[in-house]
Amino acid sequence: MEDYKKAYRTIMDDHFPEELVIRFGDQSLIYRKRTWKIPDEETGELIEKGLRYGENPGQEAALYELVNGNLVLGDCKFIEPGNGLVSAITEDDMLQAGKHPGKINLTDADNALNILKYLTKGPAACIMKHNNPCGVAYGKTLAEAYDRANMADRIAAFGGCVAFNRPVDKTTAELMSQNYLEVVVAPDYEEGTLEILRKRRNLRIIKIGRIGKLEQYRTLRFVDFKSLIDGGIIVQQSPINKISSKEDLKPAIAFHQGKEYRIARLPTDREYEDMIFGWCVQQGVTSNSVLYVKDGVTVGIGTGEQDRVGVAEIAVFKAYTKYADAICFRRHGISYKILEREIEEGKRDPALKEEIDHQVRENKGGIKGSIMVSDAFFPFRDGVDVGIKEGVTGIVQPGGSERDFESIEACNEANPPVTMVFTGQRAFKH
Repeated sequence: MEDYKKAYRTIMDDHFPEELVIRFGDQSLIYRKRTWKIPDEETGELIEKGLRYGENPGQEAALYELVNGNLVLGDCKFIEPGNGLVSAITEDDMLQAGKHPGKINLTDADNALNILKYLTKGPAACIMKHNNPCGVAYGKTLAEAYDRANMADRIAAFGGCVAFNRPVDKTTAELMSQNYLEVVVAPDYEEGTLEILRKRRNLRIIKIGRIGKLEQYRTLRFVDFKSLIDGGIIVQQSPINKISSKEDLKPAIAFHQGKEYRIARLPTDREYEDMIFGWCVQQGVTSNSVLYVKDGVTVGIGTGEQDRVGVAEIAVFKAYTKYADAICFRRHGISYKILEREIEEGKRDPALKEEIDHQVRENKGGIKGSIMVSDAFFPFRDGVDVGIKEGVTGIVQPGGSERDFESIEACNEANPPVTMVFTGQRAFKH
């Protein structure tokens, strides 16, 4: 067992070159490997290395920043050098290094920024774990945004990476200090915040100044590589989220056997806001996925499933369990699971759990009144029926299924009627 623990502390040597050049015909992109001089956590000796390891101990890995080359393919001009975010982190940006970062630390930060680049109109927080969001939220203040994102899934957020689109203030820092996080990323840190955050010695505190210009990245494409087990690669353009206003969302309409099916109710302004918010969050969620969002915060996130009705049900399950845990923690300062165990051990009154369970059922895990968001069309109405049963008031999805008419019928038959809009684009992410 000690050998396993040592593996997590070991900084791998990597044999990747200092410079990486990728040619696209007569055009080239040039990358430079990123390394940092960081004190060893045991000896205090400065060690210059890159990534600690890859996805797992034992995998060599390297981080490269684009430093030269301007790639144009067809009518697509890809992102140019000088726009580095995570790949441009320097030793000075590591306000507290904690220890050399691993691949997952940085890919979590990167995907959090991938979501936040669409959420710039107000203070927002995104907490990531294993490259998927645990909770994403807007807030009137940054502290409120963090608290809402954290309480959306407090359990999953344990050991996660949080990214902010505004400078961290003392109130937000105090809230973060109550939790265990691996990484915090922000455009800046106000006076007095670092003293609070540095109480957690291994927390990686990172400043990325360009987060202040994050909105500029929403239309910049990059080259996305997927390596195959045979050594081959698939290359694609990165996706672009085309939804930025309610005018980009089209009321659901479908035709079947010569008959037109049209959604009976248009969204309210609040529903439009959550539809746009939810679709932005979808850009960073592993597919197949279904989300529930309400008032600018995620309620339940279903990720990476093979069937759409199944992931819709998983998102419901997660919403119910996280809602129960949030109530329990706010009332009693412990998790719902600990409450269950202490009731079984005779240490607490079963009525405490019954009260929480009643509230969860009444509010359907917070899903009642929420927006259901799907990254691809519903092949059958059963997925839509899952959300309607739980009390969603609106649904946003790409559209394009042969059975869209059934989903529209399901919404119109609901009491009260549920609204639905189409994005006209899919949001798969694998």
